[in-house]
Amino acid sequence: MKKTIHTDEIKKSIAEIIENINFTAPDEIKKLFQDMKSRESGSAARETLQILTENIEIAEKDSIPLCQDCGSVIIFLSIGQDVEITGEYLYDAVNHSVSDAYNRLYLRKSIAADPLRRKNTGTNTPAFIHADIVSGNSLIIDIMLKGGGSENMSAVKMFLPTDSEDKITDFIEEAVISAGPNPCPPIFLGIGIGGTADVAMLNSKKALLRYPLEHNPDPFYRDLEIKIFNRINKTGIGPMGFGGDNTAAGVYIKEAPAHIASLPVALNLNCHSLRKGRIIL
Repeated sequence: MKKTIHTDEIKKSIAEIIENINFTAPDEIKKLFQDMKSRESGSAARETLQILTENIEIAEKDSIPLCQDCGSVIIFLSIGQDVEITGEYLYDAVNHSVSDAYNRLYLRKSIAADPLRRKNTGTNTPAFIHADIVSGNSLIIDIMLKGGGSENMSAVKMFLPTDSEDKITDFIEEAVISAGPNPCPPIFLGIGIGGTADVAMLNSKKALLRYPLEHNPDPFYRDLEIKIFNRINKTGIGPMGFGGDNTAAGVYIKEAPAHIASLPVALNLNCHSLRKGRIIL
């Protein structure tokens, strides 16, 4: 059955998500911090996790952003093929909503109009929009906010298809060690495996859209997520880089078919504030 969705409804939903994820953390993240604290052996690391928990509480109570870097706005639109979108041009509507929300909420604007000349747009737009056509008559809007400190630690490597799983895991561990405190750990690590280089990098972000405590449904990749998670937490980087047992809060793999001669692996490191939200219209 066909469904008509006006861009005014889309704009309202985007504004709601942006406000919610800038100022509040979901209950599962709060619980995750408590769980990490309970199994943390280092006193400095436990204190750091407590401070991060208090930061969440203060942000929510006083309507202060979880982080001073309110991030690039990354939007994933899963558009059902039985959806008709009416109103203004969809991408314009998205950007108008982002701009209005960042101005209304006094959030930091961090987007430069040109990568080399660096003039700030003053609106935190354009948002970085990824649209997929899917089956059905729903529009799923996923929004992720990525600060520069974590986004700058992204990495991609083109492996040979004959390279071992251990070699891939070594690359991931080395990338996390090289990143050190810059992505503000404990990190949520998205990993894209397969596809082409661009698909792997996009999938490393999409992997982070999963529920924070949810593993890959494929037992093979679930086990690999657990293996990587344990390897990372043995690096000793710890919360905010102060040392400890909790460098990673979660590891998420999204795989894709690949050319017989290619094996791309991409990493997207997200800070301890996993700022993401979803609305289904």
